[in-house]
Formats: sequence, C-alpha cells, structure tokens
Amino acid sequence: MKAKLGMSPIAWWNDDLVELSDDVSLEECLRQSRSAGFTGMEKGRRFPDDPDVMLPILKAADVTLCGGWFSGTLVDEDLATNQARIQPMIELFKAVNAPCIVYGEVGRSIQGKRDIPLAHKPKLSGEEMKAYARKVTQFGEWCAEQGMPLSYHHHMAAVVETEAELDAFMANSGEGIPLLLDAGHLAFAGGNVLRAIDNHHARINHVHVKDVRMDVINKLDRTRQSFLDAVALGAFTVPGDGSLDFGAIVQKFADYGYEGWFVVEAEQDPKPNPPLRMAQVGHAELMRVMTAAGYTVETQGFPNR
Repeated sequence: MKAKLGMSPIAWWNDDLVELSDDVSLEECLRQSRSAGFTGMEKGRRFPDDPDVMLPILKAADVTLCGGWFSGTLVDEDLATNQARIQPMIELFKAVNAPCIVYGEVGRSIQGKRDIPLAHKPKLSGEEMKAYARKVTQFGEWCAEQGMPLSYHHHMAAVVETEAELDAFMANSGEGIPLLLDAGHLAFAGGNVLRAIDNHHARINHVHVKDVRMDVINKLDRTRQSFLDAVALGAFTVPGDGSLDFGAIVQKFADYGYEGWFVVEAEQDPKPNPPLRMAQVGHAELMRVMTAAGYTVETQGFPNR
C-alpha cells in the first residue's frame, strides 16, 4: 500500500489568529516542510492563485499541492452562489494537479469567532440535516463533473462537529461527497476515531492527522471559551506530541486499504512550538506507524511531467 505525507501551512500562518503566525515566506514554509520529509502542502493564504506563478514555486521546492480549504456556505446559501465562488479554485487545482478541494462549512459556524463559546455551536434539526446533506451531495457531484473532487471536513464549532452529527450527515448524503476524516477534530468533539473509520471508510478520500492535547481540552470551560481560545491554549499538535494513538489510527486505515494523502494540520503557537521542529516530530512519528502498518511512503514531491 502506498501513502503520501503532506502538511498544512496553518502551522506557519494562522488565518484566524494572526498572532499565532511565523513570519516566514511561502518559499521558506515549503523548504522547511520538505526538509522534514513531507512531499505535499495544502494551500494557504500566502499561495498565489495563478497556476503559472504557483507551479514554479512548487517545482523549486519539490512539493506538490495536496489540497486546500474552501469556505462553503451551503447550509444557508444556494448552489449557484457556491459554484460561482469555487469555480476559480477548481480551475487552479486542476492546473496544478491537486487531488481534491477540502469543503469546510462556515455557514452559521462559530469556529472563527473568539467571542462565542463552544457550547453555542450551531445545530441542525433532523430535517435540516437531511436537506443539508442532500445539497452538499449535489455540490460535490457538480464539482466532480468539473474535474475536481471535494472532501467534506467535519469541524469543531460547525454544523457537523460531533460523531453523531457526522453519522447523520453521512447517512443522508451520497457518494458524490467524499469525506475528509480529521482525527483531531473528532477526538476534540468527543468522538471515537476508530469507530468513525469503521463506519465511513468507504467514503474517505483524504485524511488529516491532527493530534490533540486532551489535558488542554478537558480543562476547557465550553460555556465560556471558544474554539479559537482552545487553539491558542494548545489544543492541537502534531502526531507524536499529543494524546492520540496514531499507530492504531493508521493501522485502521491500512486494514481498509486506504491509499492517499495523510496531511498534518496542526495549528498552534509557533513560538513555543517551532513549525520546523514540529514538522520533524510529526514526520518521524508518521513514518514509524506507517511502516508498522505496511505502508510505503512516497518520497517524490513535485511530479515529473
């Protein structure tokens, strides 16, 4: 079985908490992650939107674009509005041969609002969830028809946060919307990561290997503290530095024959947690557990073409 290891630039530049950002260029971010062993990087705010500009940067760093976040609003807005906003991203991702676009629902979400506590996250009724799931499926099918698959990201402080909400979303959506399984977000929400993989492995096309510090999470006052408060306190980290058993998680993916990207997305304060050092820790842990699970990790970065 083959796997690829990527990172998210959120370890270097945090879009929601600018104070949790390292003052490095895109080129330096790519250089550091590649030196740690990662061959892919998801798109961040310092990436150019012109493929003619992006491709030479990726080639020079020997890194491929392995995904990127789209802020969807389908819970409130119509398909046409979201189609118009994502179309340029589809064309860009096709031009640089990215595997998928990560769909993150921001409609009604409090994930970027530091003044709203976690306990006030949006919730959908059963009928609302059914309608939402069908709508996202339509959107996913349309994006695939344009030549770029989506990967749905369940997320803290959003309408699909808990394991029960994920199960409901998956039960009412279709194959047209694949799933991004994020171990850290599911664990933060109190879910069982291994059970979620068992239940939804057939639809998983992208994986975020985010670790968590459960001692930080367990001390949160969710009636007063927000998702961004939790991030600033250090709720997230890289594999090998947190509370999750990635040996068991990666083995579970191997058991179902998952082949594809495992992306480290670990936002935290770069001052006490230097991104290069954390990238090295995460890569070493992933190589350890992936080798044990029987994976061959691809070492080629920018594709030869």
